[in-house]
Amino acid sequence: MMRGFWRGLTILLLGGVLGTGFGVALGFFFFPFVFPPPPANESLSEADRSALVATGIFIHANPSDPVHYGKGKVSVYERAVFLESDFEVGPGPAFHVYLVPTPMIRANADLKEQMYVDLGGLRAFKGSQRYPIPIGVDLKKYPSVIIWCQAFSVLISPADLTFR
Repeated sequence: MMRGFWRGLTILLLGGVLGTGFGVALGFFFFPFVFPPPPANESLSEADRSALVATGIFIHANPSDPVHYGKGKVSVYERAVFLESDFEVGPGPAFHVYLVPTPMIRANADLKEQMYVDLGGLRAFKGSQRYPIPIGVDLKKYPSVIIWCQAFSVLISPADLTFR
């Protein structure tokens, strides 16, 4: 009789721990979908606009993946990367904006062993956003801007740059 009690208690506690862990994991994944931040509406200063270096368009790198997509224009100035007002990506956790020294990034493996420049966390899944470029970065060595999910190491959307 006592053995059945301890077995039942163990199963109850194990189920509670596993259920809580699974619930937290689902919450972490679905939170950005349920409560996305409002669209961004940032702008560039006149000083930033003075020297346009490159432009590009975010694409859906893997069309068979309906969750990880991106679209819209990106402009790279001497001092900032600017995601234009038509920018949009599918929501998710821990997205970052990277400058990458390799063209034609199309898969997660393309980022392996790369010395990318992390410009910071994505502030919104839609709308215009400005990301300062650290001093000393030679933009000619970075032909790609990508949106990357740090939480799951997944490519969300790449943009190949065309230099002016």
